Amino acid sequence: MAFATEPWQTGEIPGPLKAMVIQKPEIVAGMIKKAKRAVMVIGHQSLEIDLPDGKALDYFIRIADAGKTSVVATGHTISGLVKRGYTHAYPMPAVDIANRLQDPDWMGLDGGGRYDLALFVGLPYYMEWTILSGLKHIAAHLKTVSLDRYYQPHATWSFPNISIDVWETSLKTILNRLGAEGLR
Repeated sequence: MAFATEPWQTGEIPGPLKAMVIQKPEIVAGMIKKAKRAVMVIGHQSLEIDLPDGKALDYFIRIADAGKTSVVATGHTISGLVKRGYTHAYPMPAVDIANRLQDPDWMGLDGGGRYDLALFVGLPYYMEWTILSGLKHIAAHLKTVSLDRYYQPHATWSFPNISIDVWETSLKTILNRLGAEGLR
């Protein structure tokens, strides 16, 4: 299967180092399992995307639960999480979490230490692009994964530009590999 690995917004020039393409979603599940400390940054667009089994946010809640990752909710995403009974998220502006992930002295949301894996999803493309660019250049200790369906070249790993059907299948594969059960 051929994957498009050019930025979704074609005017963006990533430089010589680009994200590795997630050709098998099992890779993401493996990274989550292997991480000592992972954090998922969820943006408001996850509230707006409809998938057959619910909103995209429902998938990310399950991935976070199954992967035992900390969750940062940007913008008004926290209200969507609370409505679903998910109370383990920290509300924080996207730029603030980006700055904290770059800080070598930051001990994480719970004081337990630095994160070694950060998963991003649901942010506006241009914002995620900029955040990932900063992390790529400043936070060498951190692996980043874009779980959005558009290629993010500044991440360490990113899905290619894929259809919503392929994206949903990929998210379900990640959930399956993490041992998650039915959607909330």
